[in-house]
Amino acid sequence: MADHEIFELKSFTLQRGLTLPLARLAYKTYGTLNAHRSNAVLYPTSYGAHHSDIDWLIGPGRVLDPERWFIVIPNQFGNGLSSSPSNLPEPFGLGRDPVFTHVDNVAAQERLLREVFGIERLALVYGWSMGGQQALHWGALHPDRVGAICAVCTSARTSPHNRVFLEGIRATLTTDAAWRDGRFTERPVKGLRAFARVYAGWAMSQAFYREELWRTVGFASLEDFLVRSWEANFLRREPSDLLSMIETWMASDISDNAVYGGDLTRALGAITARSIIMPSETDLYFPVEDSAIETAQMPNAELRPIPSIWGHRAGNPSLNPEDEAVLRRAVADLVGG
Repeated sequence: MADHEIFELKSFTLQRGLTLPLARLAYKTYGTLNAHRSNAVLYPTSYGAHHSDIDWLIGPGRVLDPERWFIVIPNQFGNGLSSSPSNLPEPFGLGRDPVFTHVDNVAAQERLLREVFGIERLALVYGWSMGGQQALHWGALHPDRVGAICAVCTSARTSPHNRVFLEGIRATLTTDAAWRDGRFTERPVKGLRAFARVYAGWAMSQAFYREELWRTVGFASLEDFLVRSWEANFLRREPSDLLSMIETWMASDISDNAVYGGDLTRALGAITARSIIMPSETDLYFPVEDSAIETAQMPNAELRPIPSIWGHRAGNPSLNPEDEAVLRRAVADLVGG
């Protein structure tokens, strides 16, 4: 049995113009919504992740405590649980996959919260990586409905350098022999394994590999780490969904909508929620310098880098209690201990 619920949206028109006759938003909740509906936390998913991959930080004494908060994890479009290339009926698929944006994700999430739970205001939006992009979209598109934002290892607009990374991992999949006529005609095993190894080089820092920190989390060798951690992670996902989420990541821009018309400065200035922006000091995707530029344009935001050599994964420290403590402190500072 599925461990999540499905919210259905009929005739859901996407930002890029296509309409899904029936869009499906998969979600899971943790904790209890209080009588005033004032303890809601939204925690969107990151690249390639399902809710079950990121809910490790929910629990008593963890980053998000379900004894205090009602936490909703919506699975972003394209991740294989919500509407995605791998589960959409024809005429989609067969080289006609829709492009999902975070504007689409936020629109569906807003309806879920309002129509299913009667939630009009969020105490906190917490997100890492692509989840953080969604958090910042929430702050810009619904500034009066978000109390606080904790955006970890992320950006308000995908940078040119970040796009180079995304172009690279996309190429590892689409140059596989299984990619023909704009779609996968069989499982691209070689492409998926190459994808995972390229990703591993970007996700963790140079110091992480130099100090062989993979040994501290149960791997016998670097090859063991690459095969059992990285290849295993991406082999379990549909390649068409991985490509879809790359497109969403590339398109991420809180100002690319009818409200702001591409004016990033105005969009950042509209985020009035108390915010803590948390780049990792060794993140190769979202460097501190980029986050500093964006944070300086937000009226109520603090830049708080994570002092870690775990690279991008400092923002999702399921195996690193020290970095988890940094995240827990940030949430406590935003919404109380």
